[in-house]
Amino acid sequence: VQLQASGGGLVQAGESLKLSCAASGRTIGTAAWFRQAPGKAREFVAAIRWSDGSTAYVDSVKGRFTISRDNAKNMVYLQMNSLNAEDTAVYYCAARKGVALRDHSRYEYWGQGTQVTVSS
Repeated sequence: VQLQASGGGLVQAGESLKLSCAASGRTIGTAAWFRQAPGKAREFVAAIRWSDGSTAYVDSVKGRFTISRDNAKNMVYLQMNSLNAEDTAVYYCAARKGVALRDHSRYEYWGQGTQVTVSS
């Protein structure tokens, strides 16, 4: 599976941004977004089960972020609203064959990161 993430940028606090991830290759079981801020460990953000669209989120983004997928286009999205400075990080798209997990080490496939910077 090849993953290509895009959509990062610089925004003001309170604004929105939408990340996209194009997937190609083998069938995906679960797609997810992780993020990594400078000096911090990679953090789970959201995941979506490809077959039924079921989702999971880290508590800090619930109600603000929405993960979705377009099966026909093999695309995964992360709509991020009400962004704040704590959301600043490099965001990574990831995929795995099995069910959704929050442990980044369990994901076989990774895209390149896309930088999201939120100024306060």
